[in-house]
Amino acid sequence: MLRKIVRIDEEKCDGCGECIPSCAEGAISLVGGKARLSSDALCDGLGACLGECPRGAITVEEREAIPFDEEAVKAHLLSMGEQVSSRHEDPNVASLSSLPPRERSEGGRGAPRLAIVPDAGPAPQGGGCPGSRPMVMPRRPAGLSVAAGPAPSGESQLAQWPIQLHLVPPTAPYFRGADLLVAADCVPFAYARFHDELLAGRALVVGCPKLDDLGAYVNKLGEIVARNDLRSVTIVRMEVPCCGGISMAARRAVESSGKPIPVRDVVVGVDGELRT
Repeated sequence: MLRKIVRIDEEKCDGCGECIPSCAEGAISLVGGKARLSSDALCDGLGACLGECPRGAITVEEREAIPFDEEAVKAHLLSMGEQVSSRHEDPNVASLSSLPPRERSEGGRGAPRLAIVPDAGPAPQGGGCPGSRPMVMPRRPAGLSVAAGPAPSGESQLAQWPIQLHLVPPTAPYFRGADLLVAADCVPFAYARFHDELLAGRALVVGCPKLDDLGAYVNKLGEIVARNDLRSVTIVRMEVPCCGGISMAARRAVESSGKPIPVRDVVVGVDGELRT
């Protein structure tokens, strides 16, 4: 049928991911560093994502496409969010990706909140892979000395496993009452003092906002914030524009929770020096 549908110009797209949370249907994802329409059936053609693209890579065109499929959208959102209800399931509950721009950026009053399904108990992560089993690794509190002197340079400050945002269970014990560090996964390679200055004393999640599904990041971080009494959130990312998506995802998760959690950003240059 002939209908209106979103078109993404891959030549203009820089993979920043800003368009993804604005699509309530979850129709856009990052594939190979570019925003792409997952399926014509998931796009309603309204173009809510147009104003979010800083490169002007998104337009709405009229062309032959399969009809918009509400049931396919519901199934797709469930497969993406799993524990998160969308506006397609309950009009009073929405995922962060369905919030209007003002409510997403300012956490306006009356904004829909993430709906968290009651915890049914521990579930295997990463398909039951033993390497994804949650573990806590005791570390010395930051600032304490060992024997007659400070901790030796280069000592690991990682106190948990896993760390990849897709794999961490939102109810893992290391998130309870924690200071959370949300890090772009290039940062530890670029910033030599990552362990001592940023990781020490914090629970960690890492991800790549350019190559991964940013909408899933928003939802997963929202669950972590909602289920745990976090003391603070520190976001550390690279200075490249596409890396800003991880900061956006973390901030929207905190805003949606309604919790007064302090959030700060740290930016690392590609030369390995701090920018902020």
